[in-house]
Amino acid sequence: MKAAFYVAPNQMEIHEYETPSPELGEVLVKIRATGICGSDLNMNLAKTGPDIAPSGHEIAGEIVDVGKGVSSENIGKKVAVDGIGTGKACFKCWYCRQGQYIHCPDKNTRSSGGFAEYVSKDLRGCFEISDSMNWEEAALVEPLAVSVHGARIGNLRGGETVAIVGSGTIGLTSITAAKELGAGQIFVSARHKQQEEMALKLGATAVSSSEENQLEELVLDHTNGRGADLTLETVGGSTSVTLSQSMNVTRRQGRVVILGVFYGNQAIDWNGPVLKELTVQGSSCYGLVDGIHDYEASVEILSRPHVNLQEIVTHRFSLDDIQKGFEAAYDKKTGSLKVQILQN
Repeated sequence: MKAAFYVAPNQMEIHEYETPSPELGEVLVKIRATGICGSDLNMNLAKTGPDIAPSGHEIAGEIVDVGKGVSSENIGKKVAVDGIGTGKACFKCWYCRQGQYIHCPDKNTRSSGGFAEYVSKDLRGCFEISDSMNWEEAALVEPLAVSVHGARIGNLRGGETVAIVGSGTIGLTSITAAKELGAGQIFVSARHKQQEEMALKLGATAVSSSEENQLEELVLDHTNGRGADLTLETVGGSTSVTLSQSMNVTRRQGRVVILGVFYGNQAIDWNGPVLKELTVQGSSCYGLVDGIHDYEASVEILSRPHVNLQEIVTHRFSLDDIQKGFEAAYDKKTGSLKVQILQN
């Protein structure tokens, strides 16, 4: 099969790669859409050598073959694939028994991702999409599930004020997650004009610039000086700026959920958060919350007729043109928000 590989800085190439064979409990998925995630961009920047297997984890496709122990009735099903948690879990350890598959210490070590024509994963990591969804929406299940997980473990309650730091893919999917899970006012920070416009289109109450103190001032102005009940940090990075913003914008005894991935040691002045009695919660990918997988919740949300999250997909490229896709994703001057790789 054809697959895309990072080979050098700012260089992706298409090479032949062995088509995976589904093993016990697995299915072979013909990939129809894969999103380019911010983590794909950051990981490429950090790589010191070429890929040995294709990456990509925002995957949607059609089951075309099954391994032992899987009914052939699954062939033809259209699915969103959890390729890094449920799709690789052992289903035996303590974490798997709690439904927290991302924390499984005994995951399948076979590595193959969505920047290819096919992928093989455990059937339990393949979540059937609704008839109303197209492939672009199906490939948004993964990033939406990240945000749904953050909002759910942050105990979002109906009518609460939510602040979202950042308007990249996870910031934008967090708007949809918060809105559909019952948030009242939703305030967002954005760095680029296209992010600001999309945030408002998705249902944000108001948007500030990403400059320090701007989001805090916006939220305080709309909450009688109180602050957000729940804040979702979605940026990450190599500085603690957005961590401080998140804690500053949150009311006393409020909750902060960190979805962004941070690099290096981040210095935080904990005196303020402690005196405010903040609850600070890390959030990693997705899993079961109250017996419902975040993928299942995301498929249900994306199936609602009024949900317009697909509008964040601004650029589409074929697998052969994945280099152009990565270039567009890196360069926000192109107006890019979400870039997807689509295959027939």
